[in-house]
Amino acid sequence: MKEVKYSAFKVVKNIDLHKTATKIDLNASEDKIKDEMKEIRKDLGDWQDILYAHKKYSVLICLQGMDTSGKDSLIREVFKDFNSRGVVVHSFKVPSEKELKHDYLWRHYIALPERGKFGVFNRTHYENVLVTRVHPGYILSENLPGINSKNDITEKFWDKRFEQIQEFENHIAENGTIIFKFFLHLSKEEQRQRLLRRLDKPNKNWKFSPGDLKERELWDKYQYCYQDAINRTSTEKAPWYIIPADDKDTARYLVANILYSELKKYDDVKEPELAPEIKKNIDEYRAQLKHEKN
Repeated sequence: MKEVKYSAFKVVKNIDLHKTATKIDLNASEDKIKDEMKEIRKDLGDWQDILYAHKKYSVLICLQGMDTSGKDSLIREVFKDFNSRGVVVHSFKVPSEKELKHDYLWRHYIALPERGKFGVFNRTHYENVLVTRVHPGYILSENLPGINSKNDITEKFWDKRFEQIQEFENHIAENGTIIFKFFLHLSKEEQRQRLLRRLDKPNKNWKFSPGDLKERELWDKYQYCYQDAINRTSTEKAPWYIIPADDKDTARYLVANILYSELKKYDDVKEPELAPEIKKNIDEYRAQLKHEKN
C-alpha cells in the first residue's frame, strides 16, 4: 500500500477546491484497504477506552460534505469498534422551533461530548455559514435583532458569524475538547452517479429527494461557501482536513488514520493508577474472590 502523509490533507494555507483532488490512489486492492481499516479501527477503539478512563479530554469530530459524500457510512465504519458508551453521534437537521428560540450555536453547544467521550457531528455548526449563506432567507427564521429582510444580511454579518464560530471552537479547545473537522470532498460527477444509484436500487429509494436535484443546481455556490469557510476557520486548535471522497473505502481509511495518528500524540492520556490503598491490598482482594464460597 502506498505510504500516505496525512499532513497533506490538513489545511494550513488557503486552498482552492477546484484544484483539490476528490480521489487518491492508495495502490492497494479494496480488500487490502478494508483489512488495514479493521486494524486501525481496533487501535482507535482501544484508545477510546483509555480516554474514557482518563476523563480529561473529549474528542469532537465534525463531518461536512455535499449530499451523498458518505458521512453516514463513514461514521458506521470508522467507529464500529468503539464502546457504545464512549461515542455519541448527532445529526443536525433543520432547526426545531425550540432551537430557533436560542442562538444558532446553542444546539451544538449542548450536544458537545463529555470528557472521556467522542462526539460526532454529522453536519455541524458550519451549516450556519453554508446552507444559510446559499439560502440567506433561512436566517430570517432566527428572528435576529436588526435582520428584517435578506438585504440586512451583509458580508459583515458573515464576517461576524465566522468570528463567533472561531471563538466557540477556541473556547471548547482550551477546555479540553480535541477538535477534528473533515470535509468529504466529492466530485460533481460522482455525486451524479450516487444519486442515480439511489434511484436504481429499490432499497436506496428512500434516501432520494427531489430537493437533492435543486441543491445540485447550486453546486458552484456551495463549493465557494465551503472553500471560504474552510479557509477562514482552519486553525491549529480546530484544523480542517480535506478528504478525497469519490471512493468511500479510501475516505474512511484516511479519516481513521488521521484520527489515530493525531490522537496518539496525546501521550498524557493514560489509564488512571489505582489508589494507593487499593493497590496495597490487591492481593488480599484477589484471595478473597478466589476463596469466596458460592
